[in-house]
Amino acid sequence: MSVVSLSYYNKQWADAQLALVDLIEQETPPEPPPPETDRYAVFQMLATLYVKYIQIFRALEQAYDQIVHPQKRRVLRHVLDGVMGRVIELKYEMMNLECSEYHYFDDVLADLKLTPGDVEIPIPRYFVTERLKPLREREKMLGQILAKMGPKDTQKDTGGPRMSLEDAIRLIQIHERARQGRLRAEIMLRITENSRRSRKQPPTLHPDIAATTIQKVWKGFAQRRRTRRDREEEMTFLGMATPSVQVNLKNTPMSLALRTEETRRRVQERHEIEYQQALEVIRDKIRDTEGPDIKDTMMDQIRQWFIECRDVTGKFPEYPEEDDGGSAAIFKMKTPEDLEEELKEKEEAKDGKKGKKGKKKKEKKGKKGKKGKKKKEDDGEEEEEGWKMTPSNFVPAVCDGSNAYRDVWQRRDESGNYSQQYDTELVREEKRREVEDEVRVQVDELMRTELKNLMMAVDRDKGRKKGKKKGKKKGKKKKKGKKGKKKDKDLTPNRTIEDLYEELVTQGIIVRAPQVKLSDFEGDYSYLGTTLRDAGVEPMPSLSDVRRLVAEFGILPLGSAAVHEKAPLTKSIMLAGPRGTGKRMLVHAICQETGANLFDLSAANLAGKYPGKDGLKMLMHLVFKVGRALQPSVFYISDCERMCKKKVPKSDPTDPKRLKKELPKALKTIKSEDRLLLVGTTRCPFDAEMKPLMSCYNRLILIPRPDYASRHLLWRRLITKYNGVLTNHLDVSSLSKVTEGYTPGHMVTAVQQVLTDRRIQQLSKKHLQAVEFVAPLARIDPVFAEEEDSFKAWYAKTPMGKKRAKLAEGNEEEGKGNGKGDKGKKGKKGKKGKGKKGGKKGKKKKKKK
Repeated sequence: MSVVSLSYYNKQWADAQLALVDLIEQETPPEPPPPETDRYAVFQMLATLYVKYIQIFRALEQAYDQIVHPQKRRVLRHVLDGVMGRVIELKYEMMNLECSEYHYFDDVLADLKLTPGDVEIPIPRYFVTERLKPLREREKMLGQILAKMGPKDTQKDTGGPRMSLEDAIRLIQIHERARQGRLRAEIMLRITENSRRSRKQPPTLHPDIAATTIQKVWKGFAQRRRTRRDREEEMTFLGMATPSVQVNLKNTPMSLALRTEETRRRVQERHEIEYQQALEVIRDKIRDTEGPDIKDTMMDQIRQWFIECRDVTGKFPEYPEEDDGGSAAIFKMKTPEDLEEELKEKEEAKDGKKGKKGKKKKEKKGKKGKKGKKKKEDDGEEEEEGWKMTPSNFVPAVCDGSNAYRDVWQRRDESGNYSQQYDTELVREEKRREVEDEVRVQVDELMRTELKNLMMAVDRDKGRKKGKKKGKKKGKKKKKGKKGKKKDKDLTPNRTIEDLYEELVTQGIIVRAPQVKLSDFEGDYSYLGTTLRDAGVEPMPSLSDVRRLVAEFGILPLGSAAVHEKAPLTKSIMLAGPRGTGKRMLVHAICQETGANLFDLSAANLAGKYPGKDGLKMLMHLVFKVGRALQPSVFYISDCERMCKKKVPKSDPTDPKRLKKELPKALKTIKSEDRLLLVGTTRCPFDAEMKPLMSCYNRLILIPRPDYASRHLLWRRLITKYNGVLTNHLDVSSLSKVTEGYTPGHMVTAVQQVLTDRRIQQLSKKHLQAVEFVAPLARIDPVFAEEEDSFKAWYAKTPMGKKRAKLAEGNEEEGKGNGKGDKGKKGKKGKKGKGKKGGKKGKKKKKKK
């Protein structure tokens, strides 16, 4: 690990901070900007901010993953979480503006001269690397539990037909005779060829002519091979072709870079351990050496403050309470006169509180009508004026991190810190403040008693005694804790989390997620999204857009607790798309990228488990209790539309409607500090009722069949993944064009059927051709355009689809559109109300009769 590489990441952090300062200045102007009325200009502004923040996010994530300085990483982590949360906030701003989950940035990328790869959302690697120990322990425990259970269905008979001994012998004899026949045929072929060669007499040539002929043929062959090799290297360098032969994968630059990154991560762990040890040692040292001096100076300062207040005001001051900061409030650059004025104001406020309340009530009653009118006028003006940016929860955190970098690290000389270990001076400053806070608590207790003794001595001389009012207030404040008594009963109070975890694993509810990453869900960027939207056509999203949404709604909030607490809360996601589009793969990717537990709550998996109402309550209790204790956690429901169907056949043993009532109730209990996510998958959402389905899933991700660009990318990646070789004989472009409507799952099936072990051995003699993949695909039904249209029609009926349709019709002013909708709703409600009254009167008349 060289100093050059470390300096590179430090420079990368510095460049990201410069770009971040420009964005902060843009987002925090000295005066609030006027509301914007042009929706297109607003979206362009949000999209530009979004793309720039993603670029900074990528740089900071890479720097945080590779910088080994422990104190730098803490500042960097704070900024990284803030930028990550700001990206999610901007995404929600664009969703509210465009009424769509999908957005396209073709024109923005062209203006900023960027490629789609530059704005790909990275998955922070610290989600898993900083939790490796607990994740390994959990994986070990899961493996032990599964090993106790043993392999599934080992005792079950397959039920297939069994072969008799005579038939088996006869089959072996047939194959042996066939083998011997093939061997004899090969021997006879060799004999005939040798006899033919012996009959032919080689022509006699002059040695010079023969040598010239051999040289001519060899030079032509060597030059053609050299030209072909140069052409392949050039095409590979330009990215227009993949390397045909992969040799020495261990020594490639990519593998060497990955090994260097792993080495840096090990250095990070070592430096972190050293830093934690230094924190304890330096704190103890400062407490022992400087603690007594700090205590004496504090006590002297406070006594001096007593004397100054006594000289100025004629009496001793009241000592600040712990809630106000204790003696720390004394040393905030205030004179005794200022403190005395503050105390007087507090006393006057306490005495005159009741009188002021009465006056305020009367004033409010008198001005109520005028204020109401003004509010309405102001509301109307705001609606007419246009759009305003909602205040951010992450911009202050980003500003704090940027200020910390500017004050501490921007101009700090680290030429002597070759190995990038912790800075001792910064540790001393930090621990000195901690020791001062600890000592201040002790000093406050001593000085309060000393002040009381002084005041009692003065009161004895003057013959005055003051009553104590503070004790009563504390007692009143404590009574407010009675409201938080309403809690759900713990059905398993005497059981440990490990015991409950083992029970859910044995029941098959906690499942091991396969090793899948989000980058394995491959698909190309949608290059015509903005063009189609400007033309009034709603484009189908690409697989790259789907990957982006899964990262923004699922992975980033689940992976970071700081982001999840402040970002807009996403409790559930529904992945809708045809069969084979990768819905289950995305669920597994969410679990692997965040290190989350996977709870399979599908109807088929819950069949026969925890029966009855009590069993259902126990199931929900166990799932959410273990999920909260071992968060992050993902609750997975396959075929989620079955839970909201109008009619379910009685012959269905899975009882898909079992969770219909309990699941929405449980989702309401999820708070911002609970990193829990419900993910449902469906391939026919139009079979379910819309209202109950949308009440369970507040975010919808529609996964389409891949377009031409995604199919071209998938064919190339899949063929190389399954040990195939891409050559000029394989027309990938035509294959991608012909396979329109086929999903990635269909492509994987076709590649597996074609690239068998025998076919891979023949690749050196017989090149792959596109025709070979047509036969296996012909046996699979593709996703036809009618099925895709049904998904579009269903999406248009969802709440977001309806908003998007209204926006497309020309109702761009949300205030006016909402006003019309509200009036219509009120009218309907009024009619319903009259109908109900009429119905009641009719019932009363019948009773009288």
